[in-house]
Amino acid sequence: MSTEWINLGTRPIKKMRMAEFPDISAMMQEPTKAKRSPEMVDVLLVNPPAPDRGIWIRSQHRVGRRSRENMIWPQMELATFAACLQPEYKVEIVDAIATRMTWPEFEGLLAKKRPRYYLTQVTAPTLTNDMYGVFLAKSKGAKTIAFGTHVTPNTVNTMTDYPALDFVVRGEPELTLRELIDALDGKTGSNAAMEALIQKTDPTRTPITAEMVSRGDLSSIKGLAWRSAGQIKMSLDRPFIPNLDDLPLPRQEMLPLDAYRLPLIKGPYTFVVPSRGCPAGCKYCIKHVSYNYSVRVRSAENIMAELWMLKKLGINNVMLYADLFTVNRDQVMSLCQAMIEEKIDMKWMCNSRVDYVDEEMLTMMGKAGCHMISWGIESGSEEILKRARKGASPDKAERALSWARKAGIKNFGYFIIGLPGETEETIKQTIAFSKTLPLNVAIFHIAAPYPGTPFFYEVVENGWFRPGTNWEQVDMDQSTVLDYADLPAERLMYWQKRATREWALRPEPIITILKGLNTWAGFKSAVNAGLQTLSFIRS
Repeated sequence: MSTEWINLGTRPIKKMRMAEFPDISAMMQEPTKAKRSPEMVDVLLVNPPAPDRGIWIRSQHRVGRRSRENMIWPQMELATFAACLQPEYKVEIVDAIATRMTWPEFEGLLAKKRPRYYLTQVTAPTLTNDMYGVFLAKSKGAKTIAFGTHVTPNTVNTMTDYPALDFVVRGEPELTLRELIDALDGKTGSNAAMEALIQKTDPTRTPITAEMVSRGDLSSIKGLAWRSAGQIKMSLDRPFIPNLDDLPLPRQEMLPLDAYRLPLIKGPYTFVVPSRGCPAGCKYCIKHVSYNYSVRVRSAENIMAELWMLKKLGINNVMLYADLFTVNRDQVMSLCQAMIEEKIDMKWMCNSRVDYVDEEMLTMMGKAGCHMISWGIESGSEEILKRARKGASPDKAERALSWARKAGIKNFGYFIIGLPGETEETIKQTIAFSKTLPLNVAIFHIAAPYPGTPFFYEVVENGWFRPGTNWEQVDMDQSTVLDYADLPAERLMYWQKRATREWALRPEPIITILKGLNTWAGFKSAVNAGLQTLSFIRS
């Protein structure tokens, strides 16, 4: 047989068939597996560095965006994953946003930790950035896994565009992640409590075997996407966990709790998730991508156990962070009663809709330590609210916020500029309405058509996406992808800044900011927030 040669300038080299090339990555990784140092981990749970030096918000239940409010959000979902994986696996959490870690520092950490599994959240505005972390982890030998509201409806597209991504955990992620890592590690059934919960959630499940894993068949792990023989495969959706009390309490002590900050509070805080799901039909909301319209609530006893655990860690401020905190009146009232009777003495915040509260409930919440509610008010136009299927109205907003203020609770209002049907007149109506409400803080976002929402499909159908749009532009604060015929992107951004300026540069909001100056931490927080707001208004 004749030998084939190729000439690369001065030196002929034997031409080899593809099958003859050694797998260099495998050669490099095998010694690493054999000689793992004590610093190395099995699973690294990651909130990756920011695309810039700013503060970015990522959450399992929400969208990604840059934080104009100077908020640093706790990565509670990573703490829940850690609880689901221990003690069988050595797990660490890296919150690069909270610790302000740079990309070079993060790459150095990956080289030191050498995780066997790398899990990260992926959001639309940070897609390329998040996938850079996946690429770095893959280059260090990790199996890479993504979760979140972007990859759940965009599974195949994301895995096609980013070949360094090995797996996507779709929908409710905890049990899928546990089952996947157990299967890959040959430890299926190693944790009796987690195995019982997996079986309870899906009684018809067929447990995965080592033989199935060896031939790349992971189809019995529901809620998963993976690669097999050059193809992207997807299993059936995973049923929701019926009783959230069955999940282990999040390992909050593994988070950098001292780094988390929120406007109008002093000192660190964290999230506690009392429920999942929301029955409302808002067409722009991303929450339904993960949980559809199901609603599941934790018991007051289970929530109190987590609150007392946090109290022992020195946390005295929490955000009861739900898709809709007041979704179940009985749960809210029993939790408030428990807080009062057990004298836990914690300050807490929550989110709500203006049509899911009553005066008695808000009074009880105030007595139990609630000092702020984030309200999704969205618009001052009843017609815009109807078209967005909000299910609320301006008069209900005025009534609910008045009840809250009477109960001693601060009001934090969120508004959306640019929902379908919006005009410059309805935007002016929203700005004027916001000034009449008893609000301590108001934030004006631009409508964002996140994939998987009814709003997204409406934008596609009507051709409202701006030409040249990419996922990183689907952000409520920095830019917009919307181009309506009578309201182009430039006007939407103009009105967002104008709304912020008109609301903020009035006596009451300025007084609210000044009240935060009675401590050095409050001064620094207020200055940072003020600088961010001024920069936003001027840009």
